[in-house]
Formats: sequence, C-alpha cells, structure tokens
Amino acid sequence: MAIEIFGIDLGAPLPYMGVSVFDVILAILAFIIGYVIIVVVVHFFKKSMDRTKLPKLLIEFLSRFLKILLIVLLILAVLPILGIDVSSVVIGVSAVIGLILGFGLQDTMTNIFAGFWLAMLKPFDIGDYVEVNGVGGSIHALGVMSTSLLTPDNKYIMIPNKLVWGATITNYSKMPTRRVNIDVGVAYGTDLDKAIGIAMRVMHENPLVLDDPAPSVAISQLADSSIALQLRPWAKNGDYWTVYGEITKKIYEEYAKEGIEIPYPQLDVHLKEKH
Repeated sequence: MAIEIFGIDLGAPLPYMGVSVFDVILAILAFIIGYVIIVVVVHFFKKSMDRTKLPKLLIEFLSRFLKILLIVLLILAVLPILGIDVSSVVIGVSAVIGLILGFGLQDTMTNIFAGFWLAMLKPFDIGDYVEVNGVGGSIHALGVMSTSLLTPDNKYIMIPNKLVWGATITNYSKMPTRRVNIDVGVAYGTDLDKAIGIAMRVMHENPLVLDDPAPSVAISQLADSSIALQLRPWAKNGDYWTVYGEITKKIYEEYAKEGIEIPYPQLDVHLKEKH
C-alpha cells in the first residue's frame, strides 16, 4: 500500500538508489535512536567506572574507545535498511584496512597503544599543566589517537599520542607543593646580609608561603651590572602564581623603602678621539 504525504509517495524508489524515501527516513531515525542509546550506554559506562579505583584518564580513554566501536556497529546495522549488503561493506572496509596497513596503520596502532599506556601509567591527569614536545598547556582530554591541551591563552592543541609517549613530559601539577623561584638583582656595593634579611622577612610574612620546606635565598650569579639573588619560597601548587606575584611586588616595595637599589642593565661606552 502506497504511503503519501503532501502528494509524495514515500514507497516509491528513488532514482539511482533502489530504495524508497521511507527507507531513507527509517534509516535516519534508526541512526538517531541508536546514537542516543550509545550516548546513554557510554554515560552509564563512565558512571560505573567512576565507582572503581581506575584512573580518571583511563576511564576517559576507554569511554571514547567504546563510543567509537558502538558507532561503527551502529552504521553496519543501519546500512541494510538502505539496501546495502553489509558483507560487501565489510569486504570494502577490509580492502581499505589493507591499504592502511601498507601506508600508515603502524602509526595508527602506535598512537592507540601509546594512548593506552598513557592512560594506564598516568603521567598526568585531566587539568594538569604539562609541557611536552615544547608545548605547554592543561590536559583537556586523552583520546584514542591524540592528546589535547589547552594553552593559558586558550589555544586548543592536539598532539599524536606516540609523540607524547615518546617525549619528556614535565608535569607542573603532579606534586602538591612547588618551589617558587623569584630572581631579583641588587646593585654592587649592597649590604647583602640586609638584602637577604629583608627577602626572608617578606617571604615569612606571606601567609601562602609554607614553613616546611622553609623559604631560602641564594646568591645565584654575579652578573654584569647586579648581584643576582634568587628567592625560593615554597607554596601549594594552586598558589604558585599568587605567591610569585605577591612576593615580587612586595620585595620591590621593601627594597625601595630600605634604599636597596635594583639596578637597570648598564652599558659603558668609551669614545676615543682620533688625532
């Protein structure tokens, strides 16, 4: 029996396709419903995994892998509605896989396995600030093929997992505390004991500076126009930049008040007259 809407016979075959409008609509609805089910399944999978002691990064990796796998199965289930022989698709996919094997599956599999080991060994977690391959940013996600970072100025960067796994990873967020290195130059002739004493007082007076490990001051360099001091307070990881800014501002104010000069870089130029 013909089904007509607005004078269009939904059962009539479409030109060059061999399927009707009804079949296309049914396939679209099946895909939408299937996709919604996949989202729900993945959501409950993540919820159940969250109750375990597995690392969050591994749960995220497995969830993404499961979603991709289910979507592939959904596509294979919908294709017969459009009159496409799934067996022929599988053969076609096998041929594509054969080409990939020749031209790049090695890199693909390397990325997948690298992502798995990153999720298992957990050198970083979501939100950690890391530096890898010369790029610094907060971990946004660990995908099946790549790791994504967000830079401090909100740039989105994707790095293939194999490059992350094979590189030196500096994780600035891994440890609960962190030493804040603040370099300050004082003029030659400065009473260093006085300058160091003021710096120690400034650090001890800051409530965010930890007592253990204790703050310290080191003479790090005898530079061209100044003696370089390095203030080394310790702070909780989340307080790093607050401590850095507050101590830098306070040390400048206290040195100015006590008459301790923070010199500008100087260059002496001697001119000789030609006789």
